[in-house]
Amino acid sequence: MYFYRMESKDIRDNLATEQYLMNNVEFDEPLVLFYIQKPCIIVGRNQNTIEEINADYVKEHNITITRRISGGGAVYDDLGNISFSFVVNADDENFGDFKKLTKPIIDALKDMGATTAEVSGRNDLMVDGKKFSGNAMYTKNGKMFSHGTLAYDVDLTVLSKALNVPKDKIASKGIKSVKSRVTNLKPYLDPEYQNLSTEQFRDRLIMELFHTDSLDSIADKEYHLTQQDKKAIKQLDDDYYYNWDWVYGQSPDSAVKNREHFQMGTVDIRYQLSKGKITDAHIYGDYFGKKNTDEIANQLIGIPYSPENIEEVLDTFNLDDYFSGIPQDDLVELFTI
Repeated sequence: MYFYRMESKDIRDNLATEQYLMNNVEFDEPLVLFYIQKPCIIVGRNQNTIEEINADYVKEHNITITRRISGGGAVYDDLGNISFSFVVNADDENFGDFKKLTKPIIDALKDMGATTAEVSGRNDLMVDGKKFSGNAMYTKNGKMFSHGTLAYDVDLTVLSKALNVPKDKIASKGIKSVKSRVTNLKPYLDPEYQNLSTEQFRDRLIMELFHTDSLDSIADKEYHLTQQDKKAIKQLDDDYYYNWDWVYGQSPDSAVKNREHFQMGTVDIRYQLSKGKITDAHIYGDYFGKKNTDEIANQLIGIPYSPENIEEVLDTFNLDDYFSGIPQDDLVELFTI
């Protein structure tokens, strides 16, 4: 087995690296990857991005959003999480057999004190009946990876806010995430492993996987990116993980409804979205205004559905002419949530 510790703290770079190594580098043994990233949400291949994220919270807290090439549900990561990925030959494994491919991780965690760690359901890793890891798989051209998260010391209060979208706000045919009771691994590990940095925990986990007490002893098993690798990974970043069309434009068609009652009337905004863009917009309510709000709705059609793009359109209007007496900041917030 070989291993690689990714240097980037950006989930987009790390997913691109994983995709590149699976598709382009040949190893005569399985490869295990470990990556740590700044706050981010990664939606599954078949999900509706806007349906999974709390857009206002994500924008306010500068949380990176991207889409992965594997299926499954949305996950939140921060610097207290370690992601891992086993890259193997597809012919050697059964697609969907998470229990087999995550067994080395489970065994290592048990050796570190998390004795109740287990695979549960289709693709979750649990400890004391609480989820600490979600996993997904992807296969192409005879290769396959199984990747997942390991919540060591994640801020779980952020997780619940960043992924909390009102049920009546968005309706689509995207694959929705299944909410589970979640926990961190740290309190379940032996005391000697409870005060480690995330990087130290990662390295200890690697040593457990290789049954050694020194990374130096397995230095010949560690992969290092070449300049050619880095150039190809940058292209994948541009084509996929930093690309709006990939992150949002791949979302299934959906409908969005934003409604709020103000002192000067109720405003109800409806959007129809296709490939992440607004294809239809209507504004309803009992508000008053000198001008017809259809003028605003028509200008919203065709733009990407994002707070920045919607606000740019609204800035071209004097909103008080259309919604008399309703504060402009409140209206902008309603249009963009």
